[in-house]
Amino acid sequence: MTVRVLPDFLINQIAAGEVVENPASVVKELVENALDAGADQIVVDVVDGGRTMISVIDNGGGMTREDLARAITRHATSKLPDDDLLNINFMGFRGEALPSIASVSDMIIDTCNGVDKNGWQIDCNTGNIKPCDWESGTRIRVQNLFAKTPARLKFLRGDRAELMSVLDVVKKLAMARTDVGFVLNNKWVFPKNQDLLSRISAVMDEDVVGRMLEVDAVSGSTAGMKLTGYISEPTLRRASSVDQFLFVNGRPVKDKVLVGALRAAYMDVMHAREFPLCALYLWLPTNSVDVNVSPAKTEVHFLEPSHVRSFIIKTLRDRLSKTMVSVPEKISVNIPLSAPVAPRFDFGIKQDSFRIRDEIVSPIQNNFSSNVSVPKHTETPIENVFVDMPLGRVVGQVANKYIIAQKDDNMIVVDQHAAHERITYEKLRNNKIKTQPLLTPIVVNLREEDVCAIVSIVDELKQSGLQVDSFGDNAIAIFEKPADWDMNWADVLHNVADEVRVNGHSSQLKEKLHLKLANYACHHSVRAGQKLDLVQMDVLLRDIEKTERSGQCNHGRPVYKIIPITEIDGWFERL
Repeated sequence: MTVRVLPDFLINQIAAGEVVENPASVVKELVENALDAGADQIVVDVVDGGRTMISVIDNGGGMTREDLARAITRHATSKLPDDDLLNINFMGFRGEALPSIASVSDMIIDTCNGVDKNGWQIDCNTGNIKPCDWESGTRIRVQNLFAKTPARLKFLRGDRAELMSVLDVVKKLAMARTDVGFVLNNKWVFPKNQDLLSRISAVMDEDVVGRMLEVDAVSGSTAGMKLTGYISEPTLRRASSVDQFLFVNGRPVKDKVLVGALRAAYMDVMHAREFPLCALYLWLPTNSVDVNVSPAKTEVHFLEPSHVRSFIIKTLRDRLSKTMVSVPEKISVNIPLSAPVAPRFDFGIKQDSFRIRDEIVSPIQNNFSSNVSVPKHTETPIENVFVDMPLGRVVGQVANKYIIAQKDDNMIVVDQHAAHERITYEKLRNNKIKTQPLLTPIVVNLREEDVCAIVSIVDELKQSGLQVDSFGDNAIAIFEKPADWDMNWADVLHNVADEVRVNGHSSQLKEKLHLKLANYACHHSVRAGQKLDLVQMDVLLRDIEKTERSGQCNHGRPVYKIIPITEIDGWFERL
């Protein structure tokens, strides 16, 4: 076969196949160009979901006649002044968007740089440039999208579905740049210089108000990473990842390292089939991340993905683990001296219990060392406990399930099982896993590429109690494993290897450990339907106040609800 050079129109259409998937991708490229031009107000209009017309107007710098002529040629860009692909500080840089879009549509550009006495207009079909009365910034109109490639046109979805995709793009870019105003079809408006929490509320919905946790951390290593933004309380979640906004150096991305780290951080406070909300901004040196890995620029590669993942997980887990209050180990309680002391009780728990105040009993006899213990109680109710504690003073119990307390002008309802379950889980999790060295290693035969994948995360596996090493080119030897873990290790290692090869890391063993601890905590905690006296209830509240991640149980259910008295007044029309 003879080798030939493809004609320009076909080259542009091939490039368009990589860059222009649908109307939303057109809007993404044009809005990113507007941001790079310094615009702080961008107006987007789409007709018929974008297939008939897409218009993007910005108040950016505009272009001269010469720049306008070059802008629609392939690989022409103003965004790589040093020709350094490892130092990219712009949203766009490949120089493919405008010629690619022009090759599959009828595109007209009006622009003015504010210096020329008039604006300029170019018809991208003919390349003709003429003066126009456009006064400042740039307007790009894309008409009849895919009319030149009918085969692509038939794959577009319905108009409303395409419009929602456009809205999703605008939301991502609006979250990336809160200093810029965005308007879509005069219906969705995001004002410029909006504070981040207000923009999160506008983008995600009003139910996030007061339920987002601020994140602001700098890595302690020389990597120079910084993570800012907001994450949702574990009890605020969605059925999909629709409200997860992730940014790297200001660029919206879909990255498996970031998504995996977010999932790992919420692993023991949220059900696996539920998704937290977030707006997270990762900043790191430009030479530590490659944004030039896909034409659509939605994916990135990190120089040290394991460091990025560890930093994000630690930051988010530290934020989620904040306790309600820092209190001394011994809580002062005023009990009359004449009050007789009853024998120790346990909440009907055979093997374990939990630690409250300064009473200590024998630890749990299982794979994990524990300081969990049960309290003593008196026959006289405690009257003068610390009432300034976040969960207040116990009033009573309802249906042998819920503890009712009062704090200032608030009524507090606590799920006794969820509270004790979280206390027990955290005490188990904070103790070192008991491991079992093997006299004879377990040898698992794997493919050579699977062996390489396993060896690459030996330190990560060791944290979960599994010590392994390669055993030749096609096998892995297990020298130490968590005690009493009887499972098909061949299946486990195969699954771990598959996950590493796809995501660069594995959370299989950590998830198994979490499930083991969560199940144990669930089965060995105070049950719903179990009657408690005032002392027991008070003790439970005091302990949950100083327990990490106390707002929800291991399954993501809320531990307590705080109801203002004014809300209760409303129920009875006392407003």
